Amino acid sequence: VQLQASGGGLVQAGGSLRLSCTMSGSIGSINKMGWYRQAPGKQREFVASIASSGRTVYADSVKGRCTIHRDDAKNTVYLQMDSLELEDTAVYYCKLEKFSGSIAYNYWGHGTQVTVSS
Repeated sequence: VQLQASGGGLVQAGGSLRLSCTMSGSIGSINKMGWYRQAPGKQREFVASIASSGRTVYADSVKGRCTIHRDDAKNTVYLQMDSLELEDTAVYYCKLEKFSGSIAYNYWGHGTQVTVSS
């Protein structure tokens, strides 16, 4: 399984970006796609996830400003980020959790840099 993230860049505070993560290989029919981020000097943190059931979960820090959705025909997950803040500056990583029975297999993509300027 390979994950390819894209869409990062430099944006002014208050602006928007849409991140994409396309997955290839056997991603399974029961899975969860998600986004995490890591700012300089900080630990990687959860941003949002969407299960194959369609259930979404958001971190409090992005709730109301970010929307995650997936296109299963394209094996792609998107993160629409609006009203970006300086604190959103980080490297964003996509993650796939593939479930087989009680076992979860985790896959990570390479990060994409998001920089929010004032």
